[in-house]
Amino acid sequence: MHLKRWITGIVAVPIVYLLVAAGGPVFLLLIAAVSALTLWEYYQAVFPPPNKGLRQVMVVLGLCLAPVIVVAVQRWGLTPLPLILAVDLVVVAGLTLPIFKNDSQAPFLVAKQVLGLVYIPMLLSFLVLIRAGESGAQWIFLLLLVVAAGDTGAFYTGTYLGRHKLCPWVSPKKTIEGSLGGLTANVITGLVFKMILLPGLATLPVVAFALVIGIAGQVGDLFASEFKRSAGIKDSGRLLPGHGGFLDRLDALLFASPLAYLLKISIF
Repeated sequence: MHLKRWITGIVAVPIVYLLVAAGGPVFLLLIAAVSALTLWEYYQAVFPPPNKGLRQVMVVLGLCLAPVIVVAVQRWGLTPLPLILAVDLVVVAGLTLPIFKNDSQAPFLVAKQVLGLVYIPMLLSFLVLIRAGESGAQWIFLLLLVVAAGDTGAFYTGTYLGRHKLCPWVSPKKTIEGSLGGLTANVITGLVFKMILLPGLATLPVVAFALVIGIAGQVGDLFASEFKRSAGIKDSGRLLPGHGGFLDRLDALLFASPLAYLLKISIF
């Protein structure tokens, strides 16, 4: 398990580095593709196979809109997002109208489909905004490193030192010690790589940035754990050996990205 986890990371890191450094259409394509793959995993969990009829239409519509959302954000910022969501909601609600009287789950089907668009492509699209800004590549690298360090720090601290449960009703394996270890790793990594990537930044704001990102990442992790628990699955997929699926790997980043963008434009 641990070996697979590290091998996957070693293979993924140079690929991600090159794609982030390239920027432009290459980075946009990366985020659009990852959004679609992650959303597919989400829909597989909330609409278990066989996805026939209405559910299949919902999945296809969502997967088509995922790259549209990412491209729209890159081109026009956050402005078009409410319109895209509204169109999706109207279409999906209209499709479910014939079954509303006979299926008590119909409103939940609509909610699950729309939530997927908010949860994954919309949150990931903040990475596009960060990359498009000043020193965008450096900020993306800093964000990815801080999130990854927190995840790794929490995993190993919790594995070897964890004694007190953090949220046993959501994720029985997560511990307070693991959480604190993750936050410590967030701050240390933020400070170290700040000196390499963005040496002009003041130390105190970077510490605050790392802590906020770390807390957001842990909340995102717990949210994904609760989602998977309610869906009756352990991992969202198997595409990343040692990590599970894309949603398993990106759960912290999904919640951290919007806050990273807001902090970047408001504090730094």
